[in-house]
Amino acid sequence: MLVKVRFGGSQKYVKVAETEEGYADFSSFLQKVIGKLGLPLQTELYLTDESGTEVDADVFEDLLQAGDLTIIVSTEKSTVVLHQDQLDVSSESLVSDTSSSVPSDSSDATIILEKGSGVKRTHADQESAEAMVRDILQSKPGGEKVLHEYNKTKTLTEGTRRQMVNLLVADMVEVHGRLPPTYVRTKYALGIITLFPYLKDPYSKNGYEHYYDADSGSGYLAWRIKTVQRSSAVQSRRCSTTATYQDGPKSKRDFLLTDKQLFGEECREAISLLKHTTDATIVKEKMRATFQYRQKLVRDHQNSSTVLDVFPRFLDSPGLIDKDFTMMFGEDASGRFLAKWPTYFKPRILADSKNSKEFVKDLLSGNQSSDGSDWDSDLSSILLLLHLLPPTAKGHKKGPRISSYQAVEHLVRYLTIGVSVETFLGSLEPGQPFLLCVGEQKNIIQRFYVIVDHKAIPCKAQTSLAAFDELFKAHFIFSVNYHESLNSFYTFIQTTVFNIDVGSTKETPRVKELRARLLNTQI
Repeated sequence: MLVKVRFGGSQKYVKVAETEEGYADFSSFLQKVIGKLGLPLQTELYLTDESGTEVDADVFEDLLQAGDLTIIVSTEKSTVVLHQDQLDVSSESLVSDTSSSVPSDSSDATIILEKGSGVKRTHADQESAEAMVRDILQSKPGGEKVLHEYNKTKTLTEGTRRQMVNLLVADMVEVHGRLPPTYVRTKYALGIITLFPYLKDPYSKNGYEHYYDADSGSGYLAWRIKTVQRSSAVQSRRCSTTATYQDGPKSKRDFLLTDKQLFGEECREAISLLKHTTDATIVKEKMRATFQYRQKLVRDHQNSSTVLDVFPRFLDSPGLIDKDFTMMFGEDASGRFLAKWPTYFKPRILADSKNSKEFVKDLLSGNQSSDGSDWDSDLSSILLLLHLLPPTAKGHKKGPRISSYQAVEHLVRYLTIGVSVETFLGSLEPGQPFLLCVGEQKNIIQRFYVIVDHKAIPCKAQTSLAAFDELFKAHFIFSVNYHESLNSFYTFIQTTVFNIDVGSTKETPRVKELRARLLNTQI
């Protein structure tokens, strides 16, 4: 089929081939768009439909199946289009629950509308939205199944969640037309998490952004609306707002370090000394005193790759990654993963994965393999999270979407003890940091390394969980983006487990949905 593409004042048509397995993948489409528009190959594209709703890999095929697709292309951050009729909401305005706590089934608290108006709303607004969603599900075929599943399990499977969204959007379009205003979409989203409080995301501003986020125009409801729209959105009398997000490990940030920092000649002398000494006391002192210089170096695009040459003690003094991360975020943040994962997140992820695919069942077997072909249970639980947040094709990157099983190679690799680590490093293609485990068997590991720029940084950790902790922290210490196939996985670790940049990091609806499900799971 032909997709109409608008870029600035120009308009092109891009042909998308349909195969037995469906339409061509999203990344191939982006490459064609770049070629049609005559843009440089590495251009980062931002796509929306005519209503301003973000278009990405998760929704692309659904939009194609809906037909008559027009995509607006920009090379800048996408903006959200709000129509004037969406601003004059008066008594139909919805309220925002600013509480970040786990939702309860009932509350008499007064809610304050976050529109700068200072208008207060009672719990009646939530009750109205809840009753609306309940009535829709009770009146439509398949809706009772949704209610029954939630009442039984306090969550929804992916298939049931999709069915619920389809039913609600069908009602929304029937009542409000094919371009429902923002306040209507918000009311449906609010109704979902009020009727099903265990689906609320405690870390989001309102708790329902994975169903509809007015700031970015994304979410399951927004995406489903695109599959049923046929007419063009109204373009008159509109205004724009831009959602700004942090950029993960590469974000510029203020540090929590309190140690005196060296500059100028004193800093150069300390760096020279670090190159020629392995005395633990001196290394610790001088590394702390040169932290600010080191962070400036890793953020220098031209010289960032030299950091391990300038500071070679990373390669023979285990523990330096953790010390730098602590200076960046503080002791509390540095210890969150190891404190929260084994007792809180691991059992919930295991419970959530019980009915998953064969690859997951292999991981769930944990330490049971007699030949040691399985990872230990801690590392297996981390890989299960990767399955729950599978890779998606993003941006201008080449190649089709890869499977969760394939993505594991970008997270952790194994070498039998006795095999040369140097020879292994020499065979690597350029890539993002990953964890190298060296041992007799996968579940009996003697040494862990974080691989950065074809160099092996020895981990201080003696367990796979602590080693992964160092791997995650290395992204921030060396200012390295997450691997594209692991972006959702690492973003979940960053915001939900470490609580870093909560609310300012761009998260996919799938990340928010999983967080809501896990944080509300009773073990």
